[in-house]
Amino acid sequence: MSEDFLQLSGKCFAVFGVANKKSVAYFIARALEECGARVVYVVRDEQVRQNAARLLTDRPVIACNVESESDLEQLPQNIRQHTQCLDGLVHSIAYADYSSGVRPFHETGRRQFLQAVDVSCFSLLSLVNRLKDMLSRQAAIVTISISTTRMAADNYGYMAPIKAALDSSVVFLARSLGKNSDIRVNAVGAGLLKTSSSAGIPGYVDSYLFAEKVIPRGRNLETREVADTAVFLLSPRASGINGQTLIVDAGMACNFFDRDVVRATVSTQKKGSDAE
Repeated sequence: MSEDFLQLSGKCFAVFGVANKKSVAYFIARALEECGARVVYVVRDEQVRQNAARLLTDRPVIACNVESESDLEQLPQNIRQHTQCLDGLVHSIAYADYSSGVRPFHETGRRQFLQAVDVSCFSLLSLVNRLKDMLSRQAAIVTISISTTRMAADNYGYMAPIKAALDSSVVFLARSLGKNSDIRVNAVGAGLLKTSSSAGIPGYVDSYLFAEKVIPRGRNLETREVADTAVFLLSPRASGINGQTLIVDAGMACNFFDRDVVRATVSTQKKGSDAE
């Protein structure tokens, strides 16, 4: 097999969303570099840029707050200082304000919801629109979604509907960009991961431990596995995949009724009933 099987050597990608070594975006960028690709890193703000610069020695790191129109307008010019053409981009950006704790979905605040939509979903459209003239004709775009938006997890709250909007946006972007080019747009629907951002979700640790019990192999999804899937979708080897959300959950969705988990749950309920 060719050493450059994914045909990524020499290509250049903009990767949005690196915050630290645990970030999904960081794993994707490192995997791209291992395949011989060049990466322009785009982070949230100047403080993150300074921290990331120490992590990403001798690599281009740009700050761009996707909530700032001036930052977005300046972005193409800043990227052109490092490359004139992009073979793709990675959108791994999400934010939700959980400072008020877990609340019933119908009590979701307007400001919190719209800010989360802006940062986690609309930013994909905004970035693509501003960088479209830099994208090669066969560029690939990948965003990071979640493994299911049909499960109403109380602690994840309003972010699931926003990720559903992101998945739908992937389809519409694939359609609109594909009219005049071969640009592809896809999402990786990731299962539960151990990242810094996930640590801010109320009750996430319990959900993460539960996932480990229902994943058939008995161990949780690794960030590397999500990154490897994203890199494949960015490569010409995935040229026939477009407008899709590719689920990467290590089989969690097919095993929610794992026998041992069901027995443990029922046993606990029985013990509670007997105690009464």
